[in-house]
Amino acid sequence: MNTPRTIADYLRQLREALRGADAALIQDALYDAEEHLRAELAENPQRSEADMLAHVVGTYGAPDEVADIYRDQEIKIQRALRPPPPPKRRSLIGRFFGVAADARTYGALFYMLLALATGIFYFTWAVTGLSLSLGLSVLIIGLPFIVLFFGSVRVLSLVEGRIVETMLGMRMPRRPVYRVEQRGLFKRIGSMFTDVHTWTTLCYMWLMLPLGIVYFTLAVTLLSVSVAFIGSPLALAFDHGVFGHYFVDSQPLINWGTGFHQVGWLDVTFLCMIGIVLLFVTLHLARALGIMHGHIAKHMLVPREG
Repeated sequence: MNTPRTIADYLRQLREALRGADAALIQDALYDAEEHLRAELAENPQRSEADMLAHVVGTYGAPDEVADIYRDQEIKIQRALRPPPPPKRRSLIGRFFGVAADARTYGALFYMLLALATGIFYFTWAVTGLSLSLGLSVLIIGLPFIVLFFGSVRVLSLVEGRIVETMLGMRMPRRPVYRVEQRGLFKRIGSMFTDVHTWTTLCYMWLMLPLGIVYFTLAVTLLSVSVAFIGSPLALAFDHGVFGHYFVDSQPLINWGTGFHQVGWLDVTFLCMIGIVLLFVTLHLARALGIMHGHIAKHMLVPREG
């Protein structure tokens, strides 16, 4: 690999050396490399960019060497952050109930409950920001406001990425998108409008509202019904009135399709079993939705490297 003569060359070679790696890892590596190179250049203004790079290659490392370091560090980090996998179960029943031993299940379930709040916030922020940006574009304060709004969108993208990585286990960027080259103010502003990543992030923020409503409704409804069914024996023991509006001599009635009859211990035992099965179905659904949403976030919040 040729010795890079400019920072842009170094970043292109580093990106090429990282080809095939996780897109989030590539974004972090490029940002870190550029930040280091810019700092070296600022600290040694008497050096040309080519001389500075020749010195950095011997200290910071050549692009292919840096790529290998990042790949090795990523493996170690993922091993440290990844929760221990649940023991493999061969039987269908073991796999069905084994979801309760997977830590990511509870992270996904909590994300479903949190998604309504974050979805409302993201949607409100995106719609209000775009509306004000368009309305203020004819005024002198319009340009600074647009810059601040698009900058806030990128910050929220990183915040959401940290939430997704922590709760859903999907690797997300920890650094902002790197700049390929130093640009003037107006070129950087223009790039915000032409950058596909900006608009996919905004689309994700809009999409989070309907997704958040669906996630929250599913989680609350299924958990409530499951817990209610599981607790039906206690309800029968302490409060008969929870079993419906059909009563004979103040005794609750239930209908399994063969006619109404008085609720007994056999009925509530059956309801309890249904509740336990429904609870584990809910956990499986939460885990599946967590995996699905992790891929959605990865696709929309992480720019693809060419």
